[in-house]
Amino acid sequence: MKTERWKDEWVWHVLLLIAIFVMLWPIVFMISTSFKDLDQVFESTLNPLPFPPTFSNYTNVLREFPLFTYIWNTFFIAACVTISKVITSVMAAFSFVYYDFKYKETIFNAMLLTFFIPVTVLIMPNYLFMSKLGLLDTPYGVMLPAFADGMGIYLMRQTMRGIPKALLETSVLDGAKPHHILTKVVIPLIKPAIFANAILFFINSWNEYFWPLLILQSNENLTLPLALQLFISAEGGSEWGVAMAVATLTSLPPLVLYIFCQKFIINTFMNSGVKG
Repeated sequence: MKTERWKDEWVWHVLLLIAIFVMLWPIVFMISTSFKDLDQVFESTLNPLPFPPTFSNYTNVLREFPLFTYIWNTFFIAACVTISKVITSVMAAFSFVYYDFKYKETIFNAMLLTFFIPVTVLIMPNYLFMSKLGLLDTPYGVMLPAFADGMGIYLMRQTMRGIPKALLETSVLDGAKPHHILTKVVIPLIKPAIFANAILFFINSWNEYFWPLLILQSNENLTLPLALQLFISAEGGSEWGVAMAVATLTSLPPLVLYIFCQKFIINTFMNSGVKG
């Protein structure tokens, strides 16, 4: 019996390792290619170990590519979107959990329906709205449609529902106002969940490509994903080592954030299903 169970587990472990390899190989290929010269790129394309490694691709990027301008543009948009989404998610979740008002469940279920609406359906109305506001080719046109997030509201609501009602009732009996309960009681208890959601918001905004592509036209306003595509097009698609160096530098900040904060992110998704 134990032998059969071990065989089944061995098969699943092998399948899991294959899946992990398939998912990680593009990242390994990107990083290794960024340390190869042009000859190595074409002669040993699939070899993950550059020999000898070269840093010339990175020096070329830092010399010819206004990387820090694009980093600032991307960081500014991602930080503003993250702060706004965290505030709206926490406040909306607090109202759904601790207030009783007419059609509360209907409004919440309608918000959940937004998960199933394709993003492409909303692109045209959002674009026309930003055009009417005169926000095309500005970072604010990229940020404004992303100031609220249905998934963030859902996750915050599920987390808040795990707080004992007695604790909040005691605060009310002590004369605490709703905003005091939110800031002094609720937020300190859900800080890990807030932090995890903020990281997810930041990474998603950092990696956003299609919507900024529609809004931003000037080179000085581009975000890193757009600048990467512009750089590859300018190089004619031949300087793969330099292009991979740009891609590595572009993906490094969100990758580092996730590596250090994955514990909070995983715990948030696990705890979100405890209470329905």
